[in-house]
Amino acid sequence: MTGNRGYEMPSSFENVTILLPAMDETYSLKQTVDIIAGTNVREDIAEFILLLCDRTSPETRKTAEELVEKYKDRIPVYIHNQELPFVGGAIREGINLAKGSHVVMMSSDLETDPHVIREFIAKAKKYPKRIITATRWKKGGGFEHYNKIKLICNLIFERAIGLFYFTGLSDLTYAYRIFPTDLMKRIRWEELRHPFFLETALKPLRLGVKFIEIPGHWAARTEGESQNSFFANFKYFRTAWHNRFLKKEQILL
Repeated sequence: MTGNRGYEMPSSFENVTILLPAMDETYSLKQTVDIIAGTNVREDIAEFILLLCDRTSPETRKTAEELVEKYKDRIPVYIHNQELPFVGGAIREGINLAKGSHVVMMSSDLETDPHVIREFIAKAKKYPKRIITATRWKKGGGFEHYNKIKLICNLIFERAIGLFYFTGLSDLTYAYRIFPTDLMKRIRWEELRHPFFLETALKPLRLGVKFIEIPGHWAARTEGESQNSFFANFKYFRTAWHNRFLKKEQILL
């Protein structure tokens, strides 16, 4: 089915590309891939794309290479060395490479529970034209070892942006979603750093794409360091303001 805004919305779910940016994750990257591979039907997974950069540690690169070898006869696992900078740039390049009918954006540090992928796929099979997004703010979701000040700021921000965009979505900043791939390839992305995660909600909202929220539990990473400082979160306000006034023809390529 052809969308009326210049992109192809899938009539069905075929399979999904899993995007995993990695910098200093080893056992958590391995766990993420192993859990997804072990809890989903093989035919539902098109591929894993491990997004590495020039700052990726040698240990993480070794883990990525081991995963390629481990799954070579089961599920395609590819390593992509990103050219655009930062995590948003990595995901943007991964979207362009994706071969699945749908694509998942998540982290490789276990802050995004890989068990949720099974529910993402089930929902995408039923609603292939929608974006399925995890929320930490509804029953069944939650936060574990999350800074209390950041938690309060996050709640205020989510509610404020929700009102600004006239949406009932409760977790616009959480970087854990499954999207129709062609939709994502047709959007003109602008962000390169962490505000990209917010952009992946705001631009589709402006296009009128429907979302479905499912509970997701966030747990603090146990290895590596977060690349998103507290004060960097204030850049999300600029992203929210900018996207609110874009015309739809400015959003699409």
